[in-house]
Amino acid sequence: MTRSRDRGSGAASGRRPPVPVGSPHPPPPAGAPGDTKPLVQAAEAAVLRSIVDPEQALYAGRTVLSAAEACGDVEAAVVALRAMALGARELGDLQAAERHLRRAIATPKAPSERLAQARLSLVTVRTERGHPLQALRIAALAWAYLSPLDRAKLDTQRAVALAHLGRYQEAIASCDRALHALVAAPGTIDDRRFLAGGLLNRGLVHAYRGDWDSAMRDITACLQIARHAGLDHLARLAAANLPFLAVRRGDLAGAFGHYRAAEDALFGFPERLATMRADFAGALLAAHLPGEARELLTLAVPDLEASGALVALAEARLKLAQVELLTGDARRALAVAERAERELTAQDRVSWLPLVNEVTLRARLMLEGPSPELLAELVACADELETGSALAASAAALRLLSAETALAVDDHPMASAQLAHLTSHVPPHAPWVPAGARLTSLSSEAQARHLGQVSQIPAPVRQHALALEASLQEDVTGAFRAVRDGLAEVGSQMDTLDDPSVRAHAARAGERLAAFGLSLAVRDGSPAEVFDWAERWRAVAAPAHARGMADPDQVRAALGPGALVEFVVDDTSLLAVVITGERMVLRRLGGLGPITEALIQLRYALRRSSLGDGAWAGGLVGPAAEELERLLLRPIEAELGDRPVVVVPAGVLHTLPWGALPCLSERPVSVAAGATAWLAARRHGPVPSTPPVVAAAAGPGLAHAGAEVGRVLALHPRGREVAGRTGAVLDALTTADVLHLAAHGVFHARSPLLSAITLEDGPLMAYDLLGLSRTARLVVLSACDSGMARTPAEGAPLGLAGTFLARGTTCVVAGMVPVRDEDALAVMTLFHELLATGRPPASALASAAAKTGVLGFACFGAGDQPVATGLAGSATQLDHEPT
Repeated sequence: MTRSRDRGSGAASGRRPPVPVGSPHPPPPAGAPGDTKPLVQAAEAAVLRSIVDPEQALYAGRTVLSAAEACGDVEAAVVALRAMALGARELGDLQAAERHLRRAIATPKAPSERLAQARLSLVTVRTERGHPLQALRIAALAWAYLSPLDRAKLDTQRAVALAHLGRYQEAIASCDRALHALVAAPGTIDDRRFLAGGLLNRGLVHAYRGDWDSAMRDITACLQIARHAGLDHLARLAAANLPFLAVRRGDLAGAFGHYRAAEDALFGFPERLATMRADFAGALLAAHLPGEARELLTLAVPDLEASGALVALAEARLKLAQVELLTGDARRALAVAERAERELTAQDRVSWLPLVNEVTLRARLMLEGPSPELLAELVACADELETGSALAASAAALRLLSAETALAVDDHPMASAQLAHLTSHVPPHAPWVPAGARLTSLSSEAQARHLGQVSQIPAPVRQHALALEASLQEDVTGAFRAVRDGLAEVGSQMDTLDDPSVRAHAARAGERLAAFGLSLAVRDGSPAEVFDWAERWRAVAAPAHARGMADPDQVRAALGPGALVEFVVDDTSLLAVVITGERMVLRRLGGLGPITEALIQLRYALRRSSLGDGAWAGGLVGPAAEELERLLLRPIEAELGDRPVVVVPAGVLHTLPWGALPCLSERPVSVAAGATAWLAARRHGPVPSTPPVVAAAAGPGLAHAGAEVGRVLALHPRGREVAGRTGAVLDALTTADVLHLAAHGVFHARSPLLSAITLEDGPLMAYDLLGLSRTARLVVLSACDSGMARTPAEGAPLGLAGTFLARGTTCVVAGMVPVRDEDALAVMTLFHELLATGRPPASALASAAAKTGVLGFACFGAGDQPVATGLAGSATQLDHEPT
């Protein structure tokens, strides 16, 4: 994290440098006769200058050093070497900084106070170079020769070394001691600078401990003092920690804004920028964003290696190992973790080793599978993690994994013992409260310590443990209640999150708990139970209007003669719940592997066909579609018959162009995020009784986009063209009933809310839609890949289509694969012809796709709802095929 560092003419500050006031006095020429005091003053000015202009500080320090050596002024020489060290440190050259400081400390006959100041600066450098324990020994050597105020300034730096050693209580005490003295200091600009730096360092120790509120309070105070005192650079350095804290406090969208500002503030300081990136990556990991974390670590690690910032480098490697584990590369995770372990061991940072061991054990479990030997190591590691208050959440998660591993090797007593660590504070058969109902056998001190640990157990882990415990006792009702309460607790945290991406990723905290509840329902074999738990999980991440729980009877009433198919992932298998007017059934479809492979083959064939590979590619589409249909729909074909279908995908099925499956040809298909979401979309206001207001716009770079817009508008009496610019399109969304965009589409898999439609003045991104108070009832995106989505959590598909639906659109028609320009013209012309006769979007799209053979579009939301009533009788022939 970005901390305060020592600066000052008489003593050291914290780890991160504040901005000095004033300019250095020009040194006298080398060998000038007379009083040498100006040389010391010039050297002190160079120390101050190091924060504003480190290159100038280096130059001034060298000049003063040359003059001091020429006239034998050892005091000026020591201070000049310190100025050079601080300048080198600001420029990220830690090796040179240490070299200058050690040369200063070795200067014969130098004043003890000046040597102590050089040692004070060396505390920071040795800490950052991977030797925090040595740094504390150096601080002890300096202590005796410093004034009380200088000792307070040294304490702010000792705190950083202590924090890196995991000695957080001592670090907080060191900062408290320093701040108490600095608050009572005379109040010079230098004192203000150290006061702000001490607050910054204490705030970041709080962050290490997971006390985000205290961290934000101290860093905010630091910013206020720094800005009031005109210490602009210190303020920027403090603000560089805001991305990390914003993520930890749940403000993911704000975090990326802070990150961009921090990048600008730290430009030209590669080591600091790299440290900030690594810290931000750690916060993104905690927010279930390993892909984004990997990108930042890829940028940070080389710069940390180049600068010799070994403390930050070891931490970054640990985070990279965690990324590899979360993204499924267990072998790579092991290799990176081993390197991090070597580096942390060399730095005497034993308190960090349990975190490395946790990664190693989880990776081994993925590679080797459960065994009694590995179980023993997991339990021992959980014990080690539990000894550190800042690691309580990690300890709890590993306890749960240990319990599951114990069950896998049939060691029920060990499983029960591990679960008891997580549940002993919860009264039996009651919602969770932080009570000590089962702790009466412990001393009051032990109870307080235990409750302090369990208060940091994440709610999903706690409730998962309660559910497992109940399940072991054959208390299925109690297990379901624990899962239900846990998901409700996770869901309650979503209420304040407006950004759908933030909400979806935050909801992933409950993913394993939801999977356990679903597995209980699947084991029970009740279609109604499986449907209920699938919808319960989807509701956690869903937008506010699509939460709640869909009742099967409500679904039947809305379906009429249709069928709803809700796909559900259970471990490595795919299941389907089918609801029709007559019944509800549960079918196990098979393993996810073959289904995923068949889907990949179909998408490949469709893409090749769209690129004009002719009969060869066309010959691939049919067999691939038939194979996927066999796996997905053949087991439920009796229930589907020839009914219209509402599909609720899961996992990879969010990328499937459903109309490409032969049995769904000419059949209306609506794709929804959940049954509740589909019902909510159908309730988006009454269907207008007058012809719809249709707005259409064309994007650049497509030969037939303009013609497509012209044909669409000619089919609707209240049609109007709007400029293909972002502002005009956003305005049209607030007034039109139907919006049609013919343009290039771009899907960003890593950041799906950056997915966009390309317009004349740039991309119209999904993010741009979040501020809309109203959107069109029907949105047609005649654009490649515009219907693609990424689903961090079921119930919240992220992309253009999902964002339109989340903002209140009833139905979205969008491309799932690349579509040739002339094919889009053909299918969209016929689609709007049918739409103008009163056909609902799903029905119109099915007929248009079957007629033209263009299979790459899908209908999302309530595709069974017409855009207006009373449109039948328009002069459009259904058998007309556009040219």
